[in-house]
Amino acid sequence: MPDTNSTRNKSVEIGSRRRVLKAFDLEALGQAAECLRTLAHPVRLRIAQLLLHDRYTVGEIAADCGVAENVASEHLRLMQRCGIFASDREGRRVYYRVAEPHLGRLLDCIEARFQT
Repeated sequence: MPDTNSTRNKSVEIGSRRRVLKAFDLEALGQAAECLRTLAHPVRLRIAQLLLHDRYTVGEIAADCGVAENVASEHLRLMQRCGIFASDREGRRVYYRVAEPHLGRLLDCIEARFQT
C-alpha cells in the first residue's frame, strides 16, 4: 500500500522535462487549505490589503470595508485564529497587523490575476 503521508520528493516527467516535485504531507496541505478557505472572502482580502501597508484598529478597518465593527471584528478573529493576523494593545486601542510573512506574495498573485 502506498504511503499517503510521504514527505519524500518525487521525480516526474512533464513533457520532455524531468522535474523534482517537493511532496507535502497531507496534514500540512490540510492546514494550508483551511487558511486559504479563511482568506477566501472579499472583505477578508480587503482587510489583508490594508494590513499589508500599515496597522489599523477595528473601527478603521470597518470604515474602509463598509461593514459594521462587529462584522470586521469577526473577520479579524477568524484570520487571527489561522495565524494570518496578530493584534497589539496600546492603551484602550487594539491594532491589527499581518503576522504571516508570506501573505504579501499571496496577495500579489491574487491581485495580478484578478485586478483589471
